[in-house]
Amino acid sequence: MSTSLSRRAAPPFFSRVDGVGQWLSPLGLRVLLAWEFFEAGLEKLHGANWFADLGDKFPLPFSLLSANVNWNAAMWLELAGGIALLLGLGTRYVAAALFVLTVVATYAVHWPSDWSSVGELLQGYAITNDGFGNYKLPLIYLVMLVPLMLNGGGRLSVDRLIAWWSSLASPTNADATAWGAVLLGIGAAVSLLLPVAGGALALVGAGLLAWNRARGDSGRELVNA
Repeated sequence: MSTSLSRRAAPPFFSRVDGVGQWLSPLGLRVLLAWEFFEAGLEKLHGANWFADLGDKFPLPFSLLSANVNWNAAMWLELAGGIALLLGLGTRYVAAALFVLTVVATYAVHWPSDWSSVGELLQGYAITNDGFGNYKLPLIYLVMLVPLMLNGGGRLSVDRLIAWWSSLASPTNADATAWGAVLLGIGAAVSLLLPVAGGALALVGAGLLAWNRARGDSGRELVNA
């Protein structure tokens, strides 16, 4: 009797698999991305600065900076960001910074210089050394960074240890403010590559933030009345 009751009380199998995933899934993303970005930083550290060859291809505000400043900023972000991702330290912030770095790199180096249709754009979804039009690899990095920006470094991370020590862990609550901030941030970055799609995401995000703020203000007015 007690055995059958314990079996019925046990959580579903895939719920338990989800628990394992909270430990391992973010770790896999972090290790692979840490390796890739740290290697890119090492290449810059030991290589020659070729950012000057890009001319004015960097988007604002990076086009206002010198090639040397951009080179060193990218190099140290890749080196420090790679180490931080491996440790799971400041994962959300580091992933967001590397997301912006990857978007800028895609815009300046990997994005097709001229395209007039989706078909032409998709031709650049490849891994080559031909310069513009080889954005497949950075796009994969962007997709891998999104879960780390939204969910953090997972249970096997320094972030989790800090939260446990300081009792900062709290239940998730994906409200309109959270959705708005995420859509606004991602949309603003994506708009460099796809102005219409990115602008639409940013507009929806800004709308959600404004709507939630207005709803909160009206609620406070009712309470004060």
